[in-house]
Amino acid sequence: MSISARAAVARIPSGPLAMEAIEIEEPREDEILVRIAGVGLCHTDLVFAEHLGIMKAPAIFGHEGSGVVERVGSAVTKVAPGDHVVATFNSCGTCGRCDEGHPAYCLSFAPLNYGGRRADGTSAVSIDGEAVSAHFFGQSSFATHALVNERNAVAIGRSLPLELMGPLGCGIQTGAGSIIHALACRAGSSLLVLGGGAVGLSAVMGAVLQGCSTIIVAEPKPERRAMALELGATHVLDPSAHSLADCVRAIALHGVDYAFDTTGLSHVIEATVPCLAAHASFGLVGVPPRFEDTISLAINRLVSAGITVMGIIEGDVQPDDFIPHMAALYQQGRFPFDRLITQYRLDDINQAIADQHSGKCIKAVMIP
Repeated sequence: MSISARAAVARIPSGPLAMEAIEIEEPREDEILVRIAGVGLCHTDLVFAEHLGIMKAPAIFGHEGSGVVERVGSAVTKVAPGDHVVATFNSCGTCGRCDEGHPAYCLSFAPLNYGGRRADGTSAVSIDGEAVSAHFFGQSSFATHALVNERNAVAIGRSLPLELMGPLGCGIQTGAGSIIHALACRAGSSLLVLGGGAVGLSAVMGAVLQGCSTIIVAEPKPERRAMALELGATHVLDPSAHSLADCVRAIALHGVDYAFDTTGLSHVIEATVPCLAAHASFGLVGVPPRFEDTISLAINRLVSAGITVMGIIEGDVQPDDFIPHMAALYQQGRFPFDRLITQYRLDDINQAIADQHSGKCIKAVMIP
């Protein structure tokens, strides 16, 4: 017996999303039906909705969902009905990367998260009897309900504000996790963050937790620079006003120990390399405007200075450990990511998209 629900459906590249009635299959043995309490809006959702290439129309996006478990498959042991969960990215759990503790680099990451189908090629979601592209990041949570694999559901405490917790599954996890885990920024080190959106500001909070002594944020929007300072940045820059390298080296004479790009913009990444100190590490997480975008970097500069350039997915964390850890820090008042959030009704998702794109809000969270 299928479950009736509603979802924001993409039918036209770059077009508005429309709330439509959908049907969701009963959970298979390793699946969970989650009633969505809140779902964050991530730049990755918008990039895929703009193209509708891999995820064919009609498609349902959303990959920062949180909610209450309503039904579980026969083999599920990780959670039970009534549990509060955050849905994160999916992974196979059996390949070499998963076994090594790097599920974000699962060898089946692309089909499991971007393929629009289960691993066996089926879709659990239909509209008027026709299968639609779903299972985005193992969830497609721009909806009142989502079918989630047991592996990408993370249980959290019931005392937490459930509707706000979804962004811990991707954007917040990516920003903080990259600083804490992937780059492992040292106490007393210097960090340059490119971009003051939700991921960049989460990186700032992560850097504070790590004890970085110099935290520089380059961001053109003044209100986001102000927020960065409130969250613990020591310096902020308007990259459109002056030479980035000159500004950074006026603060850190020999360059920064770490840099972290959230923009995905080639010219920003290229302008960052002269800001780096010898033996620096440079993490890249931004999704470029076009999937085929490239960068040009001076090989001799990278080699002679021993610079590491590192692509990072989802902070390279273990979500089952990292998400509850971030939630606990939030409860302690040490990780106030809720300050980034503006709430919308799911029915108003197109307004949320417009506001996040314009910078009116930092992280939109939709409540079904």
